Formats: sequence, C-alpha cells, structure tokens
Amino acid sequence: MSSHMDMRFGKPGTETHIATGLTVRRGKSRFSLPSPSPGVIPYVMMNERPSALMQVCSLKRSFHGVRALSGASLDVRSGTITALIGPNGAGKTTAFNCISGVVPPEAGTVVFDGKDITGLTPDRIHAHGVVRSFQIARGFPTLTVLETLLLHGETQPGEHMLTALFRPGTARAREAELVDRAHHVAHRLKLGHVLENLTNALSGGQKKLLEIGRALMAQPRMILLDEPVAGVNPTLASEIAGRIQQLRDEDDLTFLIVEHDMDIVARICDPVIVMSNGTTLMQGSFDEIASDARVQDAYLGKRA
Repeated sequence: MSSHMDMRFGKPGTETHIATGLTVRRGKSRFSLPSPSPGVIPYVMMNERPSALMQVCSLKRSFHGVRALSGASLDVRSGTITALIGPNGAGKTTAFNCISGVVPPEAGTVVFDGKDITGLTPDRIHAHGVVRSFQIARGFPTLTVLETLLLHGETQPGEHMLTALFRPGTARAREAELVDRAHHVAHRLKLGHVLENLTNALSGGQKKLLEIGRALMAQPRMILLDEPVAGVNPTLASEIAGRIQQLRDEDDLTFLIVEHDMDIVARICDPVIVMSNGTTLMQGSFDEIASDARVQDAYLGKRA
C-alpha cells in the first residue's frame, strides 16, 4: 500500500500516514483505519461564508479534452493560512493558475474582496493585491537578490520616459524608498547577508525565501504559495513556515498554500481544503480531514 506523498511518523515499529490516520505495524499484517469523525464539516459553498476575502465558485478547466477542474469551489477567509491539499493530479496547481490569471477558467467565478477578477490577466489580478509564487523558483540568474526584489516593487515612475527626463527627482525618491523596502524585506527573511549575491548562487531554501520576498515587495493583501517548502531540508522548512506565520500575524496577510508536507500543513494551516479529481472534496481542521474516510480513499484508493 502506498500513497502519493511521504507522510509517515509515529512510534518505533509503526508508520502513521498523517493525511489518512492509517497506522501500520511493520512486520505484521494488522492495521486499522479510523472511522470518520461525526463532526467533520463537508465543503461549505462560498455563499454560506460571506466574510471570505476570496471566493472561488465552480471553476472548470480542461486541457486537450482532459478535465483538470470539474467545478472546484473554495473560499479563503481574511487573516488565515489556508492549505489546499490533495493527491497528485487533483487539480491544485490548475486551480492556482486559474485564480492567478495564468490560464483562464472555462467556467466559474473568482471574487476577491467583493470584486470579480475571473479571467483577468496576471498583472491586473496583481494590481488587486493577489500575488503568487511558483513551485520552481527561477528568477533572473544575472540579477542580484537586491535587484530582483527591486524589480518587483510597486509604482516605479522611473520606468516612464517623460518622468525620467523631466522629473528625475521623483524617480530617484521612489527608488530610494524601494531600496529601503527591499533591505527591510530581505532582513525579515534572513536574506540580508546575500543581497549582493546573484540569484543563481542561492541555495534552494534561499530561493524559496526570495520568492516570498518578491511577493512582499508588491505589498499584497493575499499571497498564493505553491509548495513553499518543496525540496527544502526540514530545518529550513520549519523556518519558512515560521516566517509565513509571522507575516500573517504582523502584516495582516492572508495565505493560500499548496503543500505536500503534512507536518507543515498541520503546524500552520487552518482550515485545510482537500481536492480530488478536479473538485473540492471537503474543508475542515487538519485533524478533521486526516480522519475522514473520503480523504483516505482519495490518497490511498478505496478499500475492497
């Protein structure tokens, strides 16, 4: 029996799959599956949560005849770190792409802070205060960390020829403000000592932090993080998780996170939304979704 993700912990001689609650005693044939919790809350439609900062309803998207999203709905309340999890192929990244404007949905709506942003281009969605990161942090290899952060700063009058020619003081003043902000962001993320390093010289974990820093330079209200700790050692993964919590608490930011590391999800995310086969399966606390039979079936397959 295997799962799409490595989610094991427990006492010596046992393995417990966090996302399912399945405990297996190695060397023995006995195992048990918990019954679904009677209080588990199934997915709640967006119109029942009027306080949501972002409301996504019935998104659909196909690629070459293959249905990636089949009416996915979810909402994200302000000030939360909401996780979006599910087995490989569940539609999580496609949902992210539709929400952020990378690909337009074929049907459904995305509403942010009461404004319909469905199908807008990424730059227009960005202007509304929604910024995303990508699972693979590429960046510009010939730019330094400082230059990369400055590139993503908001409102740069020096980019306009007339302002640069006739109001250079305005451009220089704004550039000084952005430099100060870039230093502030870098030091918050413990990147201050590598500000002058080229981005291609950073470690994998530092590149993940730079992705978060890039998003912060835009002064967003909501950040979509696509696997922020993927490929990162456990110590740095824990540090990144702590930084996300700190940003939520101190900057009043809202996060929607796709993540496969269930230890991180259990530690910082509430609520957790589970996707399967292109649609939303359920929503609840981590303990609720971990003990739900539908989630177990989605990850491990139905029991005979």
